[in-house]
Amino acid sequence: MSLHATGQINPLTVDDVRADFLQVLETKVHGKPLVYLDNAASTLKPKSVVQTVSDYYQYQSANIHRGVHTLSEKGTLAYENVRKQVAGFINAKEDREVIYTKGTTDSINLVAKTYGRAFLKKGDEVLISTLEHHSNIVPWQMLCEEVGCVLKVIPVSDQGEINMADLDLLLSEKTKLVSVVHVSNTLGTINDVKTIIQKAHAVNAVVLVDGAQAIAHEKVDVQDLDCDFYAFSAHKIYGPTGVGVLYGKAHLLEAMPPFEGGGDMIDVVTFEKTTYNDIPFKFEAGTPHIAGVIGLGAALGYVEQIGFEWIQNHEMELLAYATEKLEKIEGLKILGPQSNKASVISFIVEGVHPSDLGTLIDHEGVAIRTGHHCTQPLLQRLGVTSTSRASFSIYNTKKEIDIFVAALIKVLEMLR
Repeated sequence: MSLHATGQINPLTVDDVRADFLQVLETKVHGKPLVYLDNAASTLKPKSVVQTVSDYYQYQSANIHRGVHTLSEKGTLAYENVRKQVAGFINAKEDREVIYTKGTTDSINLVAKTYGRAFLKKGDEVLISTLEHHSNIVPWQMLCEEVGCVLKVIPVSDQGEINMADLDLLLSEKTKLVSVVHVSNTLGTINDVKTIIQKAHAVNAVVLVDGAQAIAHEKVDVQDLDCDFYAFSAHKIYGPTGVGVLYGKAHLLEAMPPFEGGGDMIDVVTFEKTTYNDIPFKFEAGTPHIAGVIGLGAALGYVEQIGFEWIQNHEMELLAYATEKLEKIEGLKILGPQSNKASVISFIVEGVHPSDLGTLIDHEGVAIRTGHHCTQPLLQRLGVTSTSRASFSIYNTKKEIDIFVAALIKVLEMLR
C-alpha cells in the first residue's frame, strides 16, 4: 500500500495485494503462470506472515510460559498478545475465551469430547445440517455412539439452503447441541447462523458454529451472533497450517473437563490427584505451535489492514464475473444458491468426470479442487458424487478468471 505525501493511504488495488504474494503467484506450473483458485482448501500466505514465522525461528525459538529467561518471556508475550488480538478480531468478551487448537477439526473434536461427554446423555439430540463438512459430522457421530444421544440432520433445498421451517420442526426440548457451518466449503452457502442460534437458544440448546470458510470473507462478531462456540483455522485466513482457534463462552469452558493431559494445562500434579489450570490454559496441553500462533497474529493484522469492505467487494465482483462466464459454457451446471453465497463456485459438466478435468486443467497452470470436498452427504443429497470447485480470494483477478475459463473450454474440448 502506497502513501501520499500527506500520509493518507491510496485506494488499495488488487495489484497491491498481489505484490504481497508474488513469490508463489509467480510460480510456473507446467511452464504456465499459476492461477490459484483453490482458496477454500487453503489460502496463500503473504510476505508478512512468512517473515513473522521465519523471524520467530531465527531470533527467538524458545519455549514459552514456563521460562524466566529473556527469549522465553519475549515469546510468551508475543504468543499471548495474539490471543488478545484474536479476541478483538472476533469481538470475544474476554481473551481467556480464546483457545488455541490445531485447526477447526481439532476445535470441534474438543467440544464433542469435553462438553459432549460431560453434558450430553442417552436420548439427548445433536442437530447438524446436510451442508456440513465431515469434520462437523464424524465427531458428533462418535459422541452419539459413545453416550447414546441421537444425531439429527437439518435438510437443505435443491439449491443447498436451509429452510428455517425445517429447523423449527427438528428443534425440541431434547435438542441439547446444534452444530452448523457458517459458510459451506462446497457451495458457498452463507447460513443465517444468527437466526439458527436464536432458535436453538429458545429450546436451551448450545450452539457451535464452524467458521472455517467464513472467517476470511466477513467480519465475525461472536457476541452479536451469541454463539456458544466458534471454530476456525489459521490457514483459511492467510496464516500457517496446524493452528486454529476455538472461541467458547467463559462459563461453558470453565465447566468443561480438559481435552488432553500434559504440561501447561495443570495446576498441581501429585500421584494421588491432579488439579487443572484456569482457562484458556486448561485446554492447551504441551508445547504449542508457537510460531504458528504468532503467524496467525500477522495474518489477522494483514486482513485488518486491507479491511473486510474491500475484501467483500473484490471477491463478490470476481464471483459475479466468473459465474457469468461459466454459465455460458454448454453442459456446465453450477451447484448451490444463486445469491447470498461466498466466493465459491462448485460445478459439474455433463459427461466429464471432475478428476479428469482437474488433472488436465492443472497442465494449463490452473489450480482448482475436485472431488467430494469432505461433504459426501451433501453431494449425495444433490445427486452427484463429486464436483469441480473454483474458489476466489483477495489476490485473484478477472484476468485469471479469463485464463481459467479459456483453459476449461480447452480441456472440455479434449474430454468430450
